[in-house]
Amino acid sequence: MQTVLEYASIFQNYLEEHTLDKEPKNLYKPINYILKLGGKRLRPVLTMLAAEMFNTSYQKAMPAALAIEMFHNFSLVHDDIMDDAPLRRGEQTVHEKWDVNTGILSGDAMLILAYQLFEQYDGTIFRELAKLFSKTAMEVCEGQQYDVDFETRDDVTLDQYLKMIEYKTAVLVGAALKMGAIIAGASHSCQEAIYTFGRDLGLAFQLQDDYLDAFGDPETFGKQVGGDIIENKKTFLYLTALDNSDPDEAQQLRHLYSVSPIDPSEKIETVKQQFLDSGAAKATQDEIKRHTQHAFEALESLKIDDSKKEVLRDFGTALMRRTV
Repeated sequence: MQTVLEYASIFQNYLEEHTLDKEPKNLYKPINYILKLGGKRLRPVLTMLAAEMFNTSYQKAMPAALAIEMFHNFSLVHDDIMDDAPLRRGEQTVHEKWDVNTGILSGDAMLILAYQLFEQYDGTIFRELAKLFSKTAMEVCEGQQYDVDFETRDDVTLDQYLKMIEYKTAVLVGAALKMGAIIAGASHSCQEAIYTFGRDLGLAFQLQDDYLDAFGDPETFGKQVGGDIIENKKTFLYLTALDNSDPDEAQQLRHLYSVSPIDPSEKIETVKQQFLDSGAAKATQDEIKRHTQHAFEALESLKIDDSKKEVLRDFGTALMRRTV
């Protein structure tokens, strides 16, 4: 088996070999552009790694790994349009560099290209991959809609928020791992266990992202600390603080999430202090640990060598210790 960094390098080379030099240029250039903007390549690496976990060469998993990365970036192109976001990974978003219509159409093409990549697999493997991919793609869309709905709702619960981030973020991590297991012909129980590992790790990852947004180090976080507070996003931190605060404190927090001051620094600091005083910050860290532990429990149930489990365990531990 390779290291995570080695898998990422191999995938990057594969991606560059599959640059879409086709007509019409204005359909394919935006696709090449978003795919080359970088990112962690987390999902395709997990597909490659999972195949080798179950004694199949990562090379057999490459088309599925590219499909996962294609789908992930498709969702980013459309999310950026919905959010009217000017930047993605420090560069212009597709709809800003070209236009909204190009972003929509190129995004649609990426979704179709992802499905086409599965055609490189035969029979049962193709059917299982396509079935998992369709289920996951629909859940991601549902998660995105929940996220949009939550912006105008004042009655969002913690369970609803967890379902939203599970669908919007975590299921794709689980699917990336399960695809590698399907390609390798792993047992159904192993497929489900590695999916559970990925899904719970994805939940922990998103909760960690929420936490770092408020309490991360500005020098290492990579984006503005307090961004979710500025945008009045109803995160696990915010919802827990509401539940744990007395009526007056809860009302103050709701008020702060209804205003958008020109200088948000005082708002950020006040909200962060309420996150600390209410116990929401600690509760979020506890929830991160809970999902990480669930992931590791699923990992232990896999019938593979301990040395292979250690690769995924180290990967999960590193992910939860990140500062960016």
